[in-house]
Amino acid sequence: MLADATRATVCLALLDGRAWTATELARLAKVSRPTISEHLNLLVDGGLLSEVRQGRHRYLRLAGPETAELIEGLAALAPRRTEVLDSLAAVSKRDAFARARTCYDHLAGKLGVALADALTERNLIDWSDGVALTPEGTAWLTQLGIEVQRRHGRPALRSCLDVTERRPHLAGAVGAALCAHALRHGWVSHIPGGRALKVTASVRELGLPAGIVRELLPRV
Repeated sequence: MLADATRATVCLALLDGRAWTATELARLAKVSRPTISEHLNLLVDGGLLSEVRQGRHRYLRLAGPETAELIEGLAALAPRRTEVLDSLAAVSKRDAFARARTCYDHLAGKLGVALADALTERNLIDWSDGVALTPEGTAWLTQLGIEVQRRHGRPALRSCLDVTERRPHLAGAVGAALCAHALRHGWVSHIPGGRALKVTASVRELGLPAGIVRELLPRV
């Protein structure tokens, strides 16, 4: 399903968590409407995408967080490609994407991996049998005022292989709650036009070391 370049492009774009129209996806993939419709039908029938029809518009999104984590993990395992960047804007966009971004509904990039490292160092999560919150981790979430929204079939916490860092960041219900909290409090904010996030110094409230926070702040 994902070996085709057009379908892979669609799925990677939908990692931003939004619902896209077929027209938007055709424009992104640089194919015609009939061609994108064929690809979208295959992805819907294969269970990777879900669709919602509203009026004459057809909206597509990933079937769920598990699908997002599957796609991110496969992308991380793919061979690295050498990019030829011909402008400062392209370099800035690549660097912002690598520093901090969303992976569906959780934090990824250097920020996401640094968060996983910091919580491990503070004994807030334990990796001895998969990954799980410790009692101290549960208390820390309560202290921050973070309420984890549990959904049937979704684990509280799981690891997701990061596509740029090639190391795990945190997904699952806890990962989603941390991301939503950071966005709600302005510790990170969306950069228009993609999944990249702008990081503020307040992100240190997530327990990140000062040196990591400095690395994550936008270049001036």
